[in-house]
Amino acid sequence: MPNTEQPFRLNWALFNAGERREEGGQDHSIFVGDLGSDVTDAILQETFASKFPSVKGAKVVIDETIGRSKGYSFMQFGDDNERLQALTEMNGTYFSNRPMRINIAIPRKPSGYKQQSQGPKLSELGHIVIFAEGLDARITDEDLRGQFSQFGKIVSIKIPVGKGCGFGQFDTKSNAEKGLQGLNGRLLARTPSPFPGVAVQ
Repeated sequence: MPNTEQPFRLNWALFNAGERREEGGQDHSIFVGDLGSDVTDAILQETFASKFPSVKGAKVVIDETIGRSKGYSFMQFGDDNERLQALTEMNGTYFSNRPMRINIAIPRKPSGYKQQSQGPKLSELGHIVIFAEGLDARITDEDLRGQFSQFGKIVSIKIPVGKGCGFGQFDTKSNAEKGLQGLNGRLLARTPSPFPGVAVQ
């Protein structure tokens, strides 16, 4: 197999990239993957809200180059108990003739945001999730894990099939930040290169 090298971009796994949530508000979000191309924000929010009243919003991620859904979404809950309930009850549930895949998504706090005393601390959240976009279709979970693990302990790796993206859950915020800074914009290679698995762009 020829070298599989692809520049990939990393970012925090956000509920709604580019928007700032209200200061002082608690944010409990999940990742909803393997969605059909016909699924919209409104339809997804209505479906979840019928079972979980605390749902505050859904954001289907759109590929700006073609104007179509990338097949995944971030959903925000007002109640963490309902978020955890949705993680177990909705995972694998068929929606638009396809089983949904549900996972945790933890948002990064906006710059300058001060943690409220009554809110959950980052250290209590267990792990931090970063998002890798622009992955070659042949890249596997283990390929991505090999790159991320250079910067700390990995809780889990998820690569939605055919979506060109992946999610890495680190054990600490510090390690996630190291991974974000160390790998962003680099090339991921499946065969040996001058750097272990990474060719500098």
